[in-house]
Amino acid sequence: MSNMIKPKLIIHGGAGSSLKGKGGLEAVRKSLHDIVSEVYQLLLEGKSATDAVIRGCQLLEDNPRFNAGTGSVLQSDGQIRMSASLMDGEKQRFSGVINVSRVQNPINLAQKLQEEDDRVLSDYGSAELLRELNFPIYDPLTDLRLHEWIEERKENFTKKMAGVVAETEAGRGTIGVVALDTQGRISAGTSTGGKGLERIGRVSDSAMPAGNYANAYAGVSCTGIGEDIIDECLAAKVVIRTGDGLSLVEAMTKSITEAQENKRDLGAISLDRHGNIVWGKTSEVLLAAYHDGKTIGDCLEWDNDDIVGSIDN
Repeated sequence: MSNMIKPKLIIHGGAGSSLKGKGGLEAVRKSLHDIVSEVYQLLLEGKSATDAVIRGCQLLEDNPRFNAGTGSVLQSDGQIRMSASLMDGEKQRFSGVINVSRVQNPINLAQKLQEEDDRVLSDYGSAELLRELNFPIYDPLTDLRLHEWIEERKENFTKKMAGVVAETEAGRGTIGVVALDTQGRISAGTSTGGKGLERIGRVSDSAMPAGNYANAYAGVSCTGIGEDIIDECLAAKVVIRTGDGLSLVEAMTKSITEAQENKRDLGAISLDRHGNIVWGKTSEVLLAAYHDGKTIGDCLEWDNDDIVGSIDN
């Protein structure tokens, strides 16, 4: 037991420009803290980082407050298409699904693809996999998301979203989990319903290494404007820099500074093999919570001028 590492965990429910009022803040905080508590217990019980990431993503996908799984936003044609990916840092193996419909937890499909030869599937392939696995058909639509879409139709898709869940812009809606387990293994998972009203066939960063990446050194999950994250190749960039000798704080700071200089709108959460927890953002709000091995915390009210925050091991 002396060789066991203290597990660490960080999750996010998106990024944006504001949280409207204390009621909204406390509701988001409770949702995130409850999920951190449940998932961290799995890590304490010896579950792998990958198992913890999958469970955390499932819980976030099942919470209609966040734009992933149940409560995903509608695309321009009124359909829901979700994307998710899983990266096992120990194996350095990435898997994901792009624009999948009619499934409760897209992360489950990404999990199933971990051991396949073809590990990233688009809409048709994801639908076929769903049939092969005999997963039950599920409708992730909520009344609020439908109402938003109808209101946007009235406004001819002017992008004036109508009260988006988690009180942030839908275009920045994502969920993510990064975990370090007692064996020192790191995994990362990211899932999204997209940015809402997008062109049919648009691909999010959530099913790319740009938005979700991990190896033996670190793991990162991103949120924000998907195209900005892709342009920065943010998750992979941060992780690779840790392997090149930068500390996780240095890697995140350098990467977020570059993103800020390029006027990107994004955020990221991360862990490294030493147990350091680091997050960064160019957006005003990052809906992230963590367990540092002692207690649960979050950065929901992190409103100083710093673009990077951290909990050192």
